[in-house]
Amino acid sequence: MNVTVKFFARYREALGVDSVQVEGEFATVDDVRALLALRDGAQVLSEQNLMCARNEDLCQLDEPLSDGDEVAFFPTVTGG
Repeated sequence: MNVTVKFFARYREALGVDSVQVEGEFATVDDVRALLALRDGAQVLSEQNLMCARNEDLCQLDEPLSDGDEVAFFPTVTGG
């Protein structure tokens, strides 16, 4: 299975890339997150308040994946 993963805001800054292609057996968005969180500099993907989307629709980490999906990770919005 091939999945395109996009990063936004400080996740993009921490990882130094806008997006990556990953290949493997992924049942859910969380499977992709867990794989990426093991990489150097990607510990930000282990945050509790992480937001994600599948094919441009907000979703939960337990969202099922299909080959060719696009996943996006971004921090929660804070304001003041």
